[in-house]
Amino acid sequence: MTPLVDTHAHLDFPEFAGDLEAVLRRAHDAGVTRIVTIGTDLDSSRRAVNLAGRWPGVSAAVGWHPGHAGEAPMDFRAELRELARQPGVVAIGECGLDFHRLPSREPGGDPGADAAIITRQQVVFEQQLEVAAELGLNVVIHTRDSWQPTLDQFAPHASRIRAVFHCFGGGPAELEAVRHLDSLISVTGILTFKNAAGLRETLSGVRPGEYMLETDCPFLAPVPHRGRRCEPAHVRNIAECAAQVMGLDLNAVAEATSSTAATFFRGL
Repeated sequence: MTPLVDTHAHLDFPEFAGDLEAVLRRAHDAGVTRIVTIGTDLDSSRRAVNLAGRWPGVSAAVGWHPGHAGEAPMDFRAELRELARQPGVVAIGECGLDFHRLPSREPGGDPGADAAIITRQQVVFEQQLEVAAELGLNVVIHTRDSWQPTLDQFAPHASRIRAVFHCFGGGPAELEAVRHLDSLISVTGILTFKNAAGLRETLSGVRPGEYMLETDCPFLAPVPHRGRRCEPAHVRNIAECAAQVMGLDLNAVAEATSSTAATFFRGL
């Protein structure tokens, strides 16, 4: 079978500190021969770069997660640029916008505090888009409860770089918006969940070259691993579900998604 790629993992997280070698061995045994480990701030990105240098088959994306935007330096473009030029770095991210935990959404929260948080996220996102465009690297985008603002901010950069909207859970309209930007979606183990019929229906209309597979491990373990730590080997379970949804054999899904990943991630 054509090898599979886990395009979004967090191998630097403490959940993998005790048995990473065994995790990578299981991934290889499952046919997952390439893994992109994703940074969530500068320290995490440095760890991702170190992992890419240490383990065959592991590459890195470097960036700052919007959920941690308040902790970012006012301007971290120089540090990000330096990291992005390291061997094994194939993309910028994960970056984007996340309005899920704005103060106005919390009981008794102050809606007046929302604007400052949103502005800070937008600045952090914009700095990463600028570095990506400068260096010719595509971006891994995180968006939660912020779909249209994320699209609007990325759109001016779409002529120079492409995006993968990671952990995609949208419908046909969202898919069409991504197509319009000449970008991609990536699906996680959510695809296998009982309550994800809408996502499965959307995926059934996706064309080769428009989608990739990811675990977002250690989160979102697919069926039959729900409730346990997710790991890169579980890409195979996601690929099997995608094949069933799309009426394809597993090798066709592996070939399509691996080819797309090799095109999207520079140097993968």
